[in-house]
Amino acid sequence: MIFDPNSLALLLLCSQLALDDDANKPLTLHEWNPLVRRMQIANLQPADLLELPSADLKTKLGITIDEAVHIRALLARTGNLTMVVEHLASSGIYPLTRADAEYPKRFRARLKDSAPPVLFYAGEKALLGQPGIAVVGSRHLDEAGQACAEFVGNACGLSGQVLYSGGAKGVDTISMNAALVARGTAVGVLADSLVKVVLGYKDALQRGDLCLITPYSPDAGFTVGAAMGRNRLIYCLADYAIVVASDAETGGTWAGATETLKKGWVPVFVLDHEMMPEGNKLLLQRGALSFPHPFRESPIQLPHWLKESAGNRPDRSEQPSLF
Repeated sequence: MIFDPNSLALLLLCSQLALDDDANKPLTLHEWNPLVRRMQIANLQPADLLELPSADLKTKLGITIDEAVHIRALLARTGNLTMVVEHLASSGIYPLTRADAEYPKRFRARLKDSAPPVLFYAGEKALLGQPGIAVVGSRHLDEAGQACAEFVGNACGLSGQVLYSGGAKGVDTISMNAALVARGTAVGVLADSLVKVVLGYKDALQRGDLCLITPYSPDAGFTVGAAMGRNRLIYCLADYAIVVASDAETGGTWAGATETLKKGWVPVFVLDHEMMPEGNKLLLQRGALSFPHPFRESPIQLPHWLKESAGNRPDRSEQPSLF
């Protein structure tokens, strides 16, 4: 497999692929971003690091010798990493780094330095960042929540909007499957197990109707921290977000919705009905917009309704970060 040299450098430095030694861990986001700034000062590209010995890395980047040795060790596994990437490709899974032109522009603009250095995806990557609606919520739903998740997925399919979800049980899979049944398109931002999830969506992936993407290793298991970390990615790909059901002041749905309200990434709507969860009520008090149940207009009118209901919103995006 042929890599862009900058992309290869990011994969070597920031991914867990082909790393069996627990002592030699990839760079975290908080370690990668300062390194990028040092490279900019030294007028270096990530690819320039591939052949530099530890002593030159120390001198050119102004880092300690221990840091330089660590970077050199990460960069020294090109052969093993290439084999792992080729194996993933045989399952339809590919890497996408901040050095790639196809990396989601909305992540660059909205998350800036918080954008994941490395992503892994399966399916149609051109869907990432296309006009669409994020649907989020609890795994445990009442009748109104289930009806809303299915309605929004169906509305996305009928109106040509991408359905963005987290790919988990409950709201995510109900809405995503409804969009695909309506012959629409969807993006699932996964917190774990990409290699397993692709097996259940082979037809949609092959048709180009679906993209599954994760900021974690394709074989990573589930953790609460990972699920919390990917939530912001769902919002940042979309134009609007609909929270179907949220716990009050706890859980991933609450954390993602409150962060999005604070950062202003997209307008946040919350399912509003008589028996709604307490979290929904509190989000409405914090400035989220009401999404009625039942929705009285035609499903195909949903994008227009969201636009009209959100009104004009200032664009808070700034200059995106490099790599």
